[in-house]
Amino acid sequence: MFEIAREGFLFCFSMAAMAASPPQSFVLDLPAPSQRAEVSQRVGITDITIVYHRPLVKGWKIWGALVPYGSVWRAGANENTTITFSNPVLIEGKSLDKGKYGLQMIPNAEEWTIIFSKNSTSWGSFTYDQAKDALRVNAKPRSAGMHNALTYQFDELQPDSAVIELEWEKIAVPFKVAVNVPDIVAASLKKQLRNISQFTWEGWNDATSYLLTEKLDLVEL
Repeated sequence: MFEIAREGFLFCFSMAAMAASPPQSFVLDLPAPSQRAEVSQRVGITDITIVYHRPLVKGWKIWGALVPYGSVWRAGANENTTITFSNPVLIEGKSLDKGKYGLQMIPNAEEWTIIFSKNSTSWGSFTYDQAKDALRVNAKPRSAGMHNALTYQFDELQPDSAVIELEWEKIAVPFKVAVNVPDIVAASLKKQLRNISQFTWEGWNDATSYLLTEKLDLVEL
């Protein structure tokens, strides 16, 4: 029995060694063909974080082929790409509550659908359920320089907004995230000032200076 088990193990090992891509394991920590990445940006006092895996072009035709048009795509590789907002935001002008979302997309030649799903823990898009959508917005793809590895970046940074852009192969897909900075800061200041020592003045002075500089209403506690 031991010899049979040993031969079976060697056969499986040999088959894995001959595979075109490095093997993946659900129980061991091994290098993944599509490596994990994380990118973050603070807008005002709102933190936005994207966690994803970065597939490579490897000579494939990507759009309309490896990634089909008209089908829900995980917007990366492996498990769900996730996007987390520490405060409520506006995505292309539409409201989205704070939280962690699965980022899914439907690519098309002229227009993409960007999906923020309440399900952020699946593997890929195989169990995607539209009923769990928190928000859908549309985005226009544009031509871009070659990106061998799928990339997310924050661009066009403003005091109250940023543009998130997916770039892979020679396509870029941007969508805008905006934040109501005055309201979020006012709510945060109330909480912060209630929590600091009542016998210090620095926090109160900093809050007043910020509100006056930004020409915002003074916070009432």
